[in-house]
Amino acid sequence: MIDFSTIGGNILRRLPPEVAHLAALKILRLKLMTPQSQPDPPILAQRCLGLDFKNPIGLAAGFDKNAETVQPLLQQGFGAVEVGTVTPLPQAGNAKPRVFRLAQDGAIVNRLGFNSIGVEVFAKRLAHAQPYRGIVGANIGPNRDSDDPLEDYRVCFSRLAPLVDYLVVNISSPNTPGLRALQDRDNLNRLISTLQNRRAGLSSTHGRSIPLLIKIAPDLDERSRSHIASVALAQNLDGLLVSNTTTMRPSHLTSRAQNEPGGLSGRPLFSRSTSLLADMYRRLQGSIPLIGIGGISSGDDAYMKIRAGASLVQLYTALTYKGPGLISQIKTELAARIVTDGFDNISSVVGVDATKY
Repeated sequence: MIDFSTIGGNILRRLPPEVAHLAALKILRLKLMTPQSQPDPPILAQRCLGLDFKNPIGLAAGFDKNAETVQPLLQQGFGAVEVGTVTPLPQAGNAKPRVFRLAQDGAIVNRLGFNSIGVEVFAKRLAHAQPYRGIVGANIGPNRDSDDPLEDYRVCFSRLAPLVDYLVVNISSPNTPGLRALQDRDNLNRLISTLQNRRAGLSSTHGRSIPLLIKIAPDLDERSRSHIASVALAQNLDGLLVSNTTTMRPSHLTSRAQNEPGGLSGRPLFSRSTSLLADMYRRLQGSIPLIGIGGISSGDDAYMKIRAGASLVQLYTALTYKGPGLISQIKTELAARIVTDGFDNISSVVGVDATKY
């Protein structure tokens, strides 16, 4: 077995980012990574989205884009694993190089552009991985050259709804031209209505109504935030993911790759995404579950996200620097903070600081 907190992680970080990523996936497929055996603290368990989460720490979409390593990832101790983004048809994504480490800043810039094996192969891999030993979500998007993005979402939704526990509609990646326009009120209304109508038809066939969530950008202006909140409430959306990567570049970045085009993730995104998270929690009055994403690299970070309004959190970038041992560390630190502050369960913490942002 490989200890990624020491030798394995150091080797991977010497490789080019995308090569290291492919190597990590192969190591997981070969089951060379030590599974976590320690049980989760009961104080971290909660019911959210109609699902029972053993802990709130999820893996964000982007790591396992092609549903190659679902079970090995669940064995690392995540409360949920989100695979994708997947598109209806296979596509190569943007030209390489397209992933850049900003090590001094604890960040990554990517402009992958929805590289995907396509939904048919993706779905077959998910079916083969069942039954899951945990909660699995899928993140869906349109093909770059699509004439009808709404139909692309509908195709992916229809194919994957019977195979996962929840579905996330990605309308916020900065690396697919025109995608973020789907966050506008009229476009978002049409998109959600289309998928909810499709969900109603699938529910009558399969006997279950899968949770539908939207992943939003961190760079929204006041008008866009208001529109998204009003649509989410009017359409009874199941949840929001806050947030995707940012096209902004904070002035304090020091890494040479900071000016590469693409979406910035990791530590520099923490403040921006957490402020947006609290704002959306206030606008929605805590009525819709939020998943907090952006810059989490410790139990304290996860705790701040939850206090700002997140019922669940996700991480990815910090794993590339700290390895999977970070998952257990975050859960231990998070449970300790909840106990120290006198809460009985993680659910009691959600949103207690939302008015402070």
